[in-house]
Amino acid sequence: MTPRKVLSDARSQAVLLLAPALVIYLVFAIYPMIDVVILSFQKWNGLDPHRQFVGTVNYSDIFTKDPVFWGAFRNTVIWTILSVIFPPIIGLALALGLNQPIFGRNTLRAVYYLPVIIAPIAVATMWRWMYDPFFGLFGEVLGMLGLQSWNQDWLGNRNIALYSAFVAHLWQSVGFSMVLFLAGLQGVNKTLIEAARIDGAGRWNVFRHVTMPALKTTITIVLVLSIISSLKAFDIVYGLTGGGPAQSTQMLALWAFTQSMQIFDFGRGSAISVVLLLITLAVVVPYLRWSQKREEFQ
Repeated sequence: MTPRKVLSDARSQAVLLLAPALVIYLVFAIYPMIDVVILSFQKWNGLDPHRQFVGTVNYSDIFTKDPVFWGAFRNTVIWTILSVIFPPIIGLALALGLNQPIFGRNTLRAVYYLPVIIAPIAVATMWRWMYDPFFGLFGEVLGMLGLQSWNQDWLGNRNIALYSAFVAHLWQSVGFSMVLFLAGLQGVNKTLIEAARIDGAGRWNVFRHVTMPALKTTITIVLVLSIISSLKAFDIVYGLTGGGPAQSTQMLALWAFTQSMQIFDFGRGSAISVVLLLITLAVVVPYLRWSQKREEFQ
């Protein structure tokens, strides 16, 4: 059998093995994405057998006539900024601490990661109970500490509701960043760390000049995943506030869902989804290219 024949057979086997997964991906991922883009140029209530082509009317409506869109856009930006700051920083701090030879560290790793595997809607339900201003955990703790005046309607006050919802998201997402950083720390060259310590470098200098450069790829992955996750934030906000009070916690993903599944304007909901997709690509793609070029020059 010639090498060319062997290569041809290997390619045929690869195509056969990949075909089922590729078909599933095309049917359940690529086709719906394309259909949403097409639907964003149409008017459809989800029931009529025919869709009406309206051009860019849906886009012009959400930009100029939708009183909620820009508020949802602002909240999504705030949520994204908070998500790329706090979960990675806290996750890195936990990973550094749990990478040390301390007693029970495997148990602590599991405890900190546990919220990640809980369904977001269950997390929202649990935190909604804790946020209850009359019978919730936070109100009871503040009362025991003599700080009852600090108690708030955490989810009913439009000035703090968004940040209260983000705290629940932070509690759930920190463990994911921690696990990624723990995996990255396993690749740090122990020889370089020991050499730096022998040369008299303290913990901060070892972290700054040895550990951080080794974690650049991990940091890029964590930030990209944090950005994508935050831009499509839905479950936590939907379960905690449903976008209220007075749309103060409305997010783009939630508003797209509301337009489509509750107002039955699938065209406008699809247009919001496409805008959210374009925002995600506009943020993630340049960051990935910048990170790649930075690694090439170093």
